[in-house]
Amino acid sequence: MTELNKVQVDEYSTSRRKMLKQLAIGATGMGLIGHSANLMASELDASSGAKKSALKGNIHHSVARWTYGDLSISELCQVAKELGFSAIDLVGPDDWPTLKQYGIHSSMCNGAELNLTDGWGDKQYHAELVERYHRHIDLVADAGYTNLICFSGNKRGIAPEVGLENAVQGLQQILPHAEKRGVVLQMELFNSKVDHPDYFADNSAWGIALCKRLNSPNFKLLYDIYHMQISEGDIIRTITDNHQYFGHYHTAGVPGRHEIDDSQELFYPAIARAILSTGFKGYLAQEFIPVPENMTDKIESLKKAIQICDV
Repeated sequence: MTELNKVQVDEYSTSRRKMLKQLAIGATGMGLIGHSANLMASELDASSGAKKSALKGNIHHSVARWTYGDLSISELCQVAKELGFSAIDLVGPDDWPTLKQYGIHSSMCNGAELNLTDGWGDKQYHAELVERYHRHIDLVADAGYTNLICFSGNKRGIAPEVGLENAVQGLQQILPHAEKRGVVLQMELFNSKVDHPDYFADNSAWGIALCKRLNSPNFKLLYDIYHMQISEGDIIRTITDNHQYFGHYHTAGVPGRHEIDDSQELFYPAIARAILSTGFKGYLAQEFIPVPENMTDKIESLKKAIQICDV
């Protein structure tokens, strides 16, 4: 949901509230102000001479809201529909009515967390987190959604094993309510090597151990492929062997967190096939930061990423 350095974390945190309204378009340099993103995506298809092709339906696609923060939530909904998928990740309650208006699903809800660093691994945050998550679980359930993101937070000198037990004790206070309301808490795995120094859940083993101790179908890991490639690699085998603990997936290219094409080291068609082979029925969300500056090319990047993962 998130990411990179503090500047990008701040961008994520404010993306729901402060959206730029002016869009740039195309190689022609023509300004596009007040036009719909639907029109942009249509012109994109027309300029390439390509017909819109239906997605295969094997993978449930989504896109992280913060990575297309130059678009309003309404515009991003129109882009999603134009490209043939119907879910957006990391959207909070303020924007759920707009999603419903367009028939777009909130594939990963947010807004209960304090931030990315103050999380369940540190007891000093438990009281506030328990209160916030109890309230947000009801909001998610009442809206008809399922997934709610959470974070381990940073160590700050706490040993990994202690942090693990802290997280167990904290999450056990809200899991019964999540189970009752049918909400699945999903803890995102980050790398601590490049983007999130000192983060507890910076490897799949720590997260899997947490899942085993909690032993609840309503707690899963958000397996971020970009982060785990940096932290530990061995992506496909990890997914194949531990898929029962992974409830959601994020993508991005390594290195750089940009497009998932052949400019980076991961081969996403094989990764998507591995995910599909496990019987996964959840969402694979694009969370790369588009390189292009103009919106037409940014949308083209998203279109290509969806096609790459549509196995």
